Amino acid sequence: MKLFFVLGCINAFLSVALGAFGAHGLRERVSGDLLMTWEKGVDYQMYHALALILISLSIKLWPEVRRVRTAGLFFFVGIVLFSGSLYILVLTEVKSFGFITPVGGVAFLCGWCLLALSVHEFESRW
Repeated sequence: MKLFFVLGCINAFLSVALGAFGAHGLRERVSGDLLMTWEKGVDYQMYHALALILISLSIKLWPEVRRVRTAGLFFFVGIVLFSGSLYILVLTEVKSFGFITPVGGVAFLCGWCLLALSVHEFESRW
């Protein structure tokens, strides 16, 4: 539980810091399209940082529901691959990093599906 809470907080912090860097440090250095790409990475990192905090609370309430932990792992992998690849793409302007982004998106989708499938186990404990 603590791991996902800490990962969520770290990623929320990084999302705010990277958002500020994009707004102030990149605005004059990259094209508008690349800046939008950066912002998309920041947005998805923040959404899934909050999801990791939700995961930690879910684990606290329902520690025996294993799918929740797996969903958290998928969310974290998604942040690294999706947002990370977008940041690298913007900073290097090497378009081939964009091929990694969909893998991160699939990780996000898997995490949300696993969390949704956990509802059957949650219901029996409410």
